[in-house]
Amino acid sequence: MVKRGDVLENPNTGERLEFLQTSEDTDGGLLQVMLTVKPSGIIAAPHIHPVQEERLIVQSGTLRLVVNGEESLLGSGQVGVAARGLPHVLWNSGEDQLKLLVEFRPALQMEDILTSLFELGRVGRTNQAGVPNLLQVAVMLRKHQHELYLAKPSINIQKILFWSLAWLGQLLGYRADYDYCSIPSEMKSLPVDA
Repeated sequence: MVKRGDVLENPNTGERLEFLQTSEDTDGGLLQVMLTVKPSGIIAAPHIHPVQEERLIVQSGTLRLVVNGEESLLGSGQVGVAARGLPHVLWNSGEDQLKLLVEFRPALQMEDILTSLFELGRVGRTNQAGVPNLLQVAVMLRKHQHELYLAKPSINIQKILFWSLAWLGQLLGYRADYDYCSIPSEMKSLPVDA
């Protein structure tokens, strides 16, 4: 479990994440993190938070944000919002490092998802955009369906697909959650592209 002040780094994507307020600090109402992204760094694959709002406050750098097909370019002091249920994707479109204050309301289990993605990236278990292989994604999304879906295909198709694949992923040793710096050596040997 992460605590306020914990810092995670993903050398695969060049991201750095500092937890400013956790679910524990806010009785589940808010997760607040400071995210730093290298130039041209993609922060996440296009995704949807079914019941959470994601608020992005640019501290420095240039954020390109696409929410429900509408694209915005945001600079220092500007705010972008991905309302719950809307597909969105974001990346650093500038030549400088991007620093973002990111807030998730309510917090739900987003800390677990972020920690797991950073741990998988830390040991090279994701692609350059920070996305794990299909079996890993299936196991994670099945557990965290209230926090996160991919933007495509439809949520109903994802539910069928990921429920079908998640059992195979679990049989092969994939888990939904990983603590930072915790992946055992046997997990490191699983195929990256399953």
